Amino acid sequence: MPHVITQSCCSDGSCVYACPVNCIHPSPDEPGFATAEMLFIDPDACVDCGACVSACPVGAISPDTKLTENQLPFIELNAGFYPKREGKLPPTSKLAPVLVAPKIDVRRSGPLTVAIVGTGPAAMYAADELLTQRGVRVNMFEKLPTPYGLVRAGVAPDHQSTKRVTRLFDKIAAEPGLRMFLNVEVGEHLSHADLLEHHHAVLYAVGAPDDRRLAIDGMDLPGAGTATEVVAWFNGHPDQADLPVDLGHERVVIVGNGNVALDVARILTMDPDALARTDIAGHALAALRSSKVSEVVIAARRGPAFSAFTLPELIGLTSCSEVVLDAADHQLVLADLATEQDRLTRNKLEILAKLGDASAPITGPRIRFAYNMTPQRVLGDQRVTGIEFTVTGTDRTRVVDAGMVLTSIGYRGKAIADLPFDEDAAVVPNDGGRVLDAAGAYVAGWIKRGPTGFIGTNKSCAAETVRNLVEDYNRGRLGDPAHTPAALDKLVRSRRPAVVDAAGWRAIDAAEIARGGGQRPRDKFTDIADMLAAAATAPRPPVHKRLLAGLLR
Repeated sequence: MPHVITQSCCSDGSCVYACPVNCIHPSPDEPGFATAEMLFIDPDACVDCGACVSACPVGAISPDTKLTENQLPFIELNAGFYPKREGKLPPTSKLAPVLVAPKIDVRRSGPLTVAIVGTGPAAMYAADELLTQRGVRVNMFEKLPTPYGLVRAGVAPDHQSTKRVTRLFDKIAAEPGLRMFLNVEVGEHLSHADLLEHHHAVLYAVGAPDDRRLAIDGMDLPGAGTATEVVAWFNGHPDQADLPVDLGHERVVIVGNGNVALDVARILTMDPDALARTDIAGHALAALRSSKVSEVVIAARRGPAFSAFTLPELIGLTSCSEVVLDAADHQLVLADLATEQDRLTRNKLEILAKLGDASAPITGPRIRFAYNMTPQRVLGDQRVTGIEFTVTGTDRTRVVDAGMVLTSIGYRGKAIADLPFDEDAAVVPNDGGRVLDAAGAYVAGWIKRGPTGFIGTNKSCAAETVRNLVEDYNRGRLGDPAHTPAALDKLVRSRRPAVVDAAGWRAIDAAEIARGGGQRPRDKFTDIADMLAAAATAPRPPVHKRLLAGLLR
């Protein structure tokens, strides 16, 4: 009874190190790890110990006998990663090599103190890596009153298993050496220089917050926008709570076919009653209940073999949604399948080849893949009425009527004040996380490597940065803070009286869960004022204990 990794795999890699027979690959020390769509368990080598199940932060691993019907394709997907052995059992080995956390040479002047800007996956994994040793202090800064970045605001609400990684993050946040300064924006309330004065180093894990924009006419019309904005809207992000999402039309077109496009298409065509059991924002659920959308077209510039979505996401989509192709696109799939050699790409094409016929009558909300469609202009006068494409590589045009057009062509990093920035790559120039020409500054996550990988990919990325940071500290390259720890708290509160600490976040968290009433995981606050009101209810220690804590820090 081998265990199987399923769709919600985050590529954290914890399962790799937990496995006693080294049967989970690619491992973080292997070349293919950074680009793998997921990890895979070798069914012949698995000894059914279940160690990987306990280690997985998102519940993606199960015995093959306990998979749901929709998860059964992952049995073959896991096995297909490994070569055929003609009945011979693979050699087993000891645990995969674990990269040991770097040893910190403690100074007499006090513990290593690091500021981490951001509280998403890369930030939390960096904090975890630092706090493996006693005496380290980490102060985290986040512009929202709530932490965890795209895990909270970017993972689709029907992917609740993926959001389980927040349980790990909660444990990290509870470490005694970590403090959270939420509702504090670095660049507005505090500068980079401010942070350097109070820390040995500043590590930026701010992601890639901007959308890559499609530069065609009509994108400024009402009804045109980006898929990432809609993701934030249905996830209750306060910046997008009032996004004008009009679902009073029969068709939505999404330009781009990565995983985000699939997420948006799936949510727009799902049964609202099923979504009502998730943490989808209330305003989004209400809009979906009155939606008239019957088809979402996912349009890509290139052919099927170049589809940007991952195989696990395609398997998940086709198991829960009606997905179709028109006849011409079906022929493109078959043509690519006849020549494609890459195993994963062939698996995608084999699934696409089995999709339904788009010419069949529409009996319920569905998703249609469209290929070789190069967008030229969004149509409409007062608002979007459609989009004009050329058939890629030709001068033939196609018009698709639609009431909403969304682009989903990737994320882009944003320049950080007082740090260098590579405009072309949209990252902070760095060497293994060390920011070039900026002593004491470090980066991890998407702002370091670009918007690639999955939630757990940030673990190895952050570990590399932390190793280099500690090396610099041990070699005396990082100067001591100019102020006492208590001075930081005073500075933050003078600049941002509405700062929210970890206790405030726990109060927000508890209030949202209570609002869910046991029927939903939580009912999120979408207004910052409501978040702050909930945070203010957090119990506080007596004044004399707070003063003593300040003296001890």
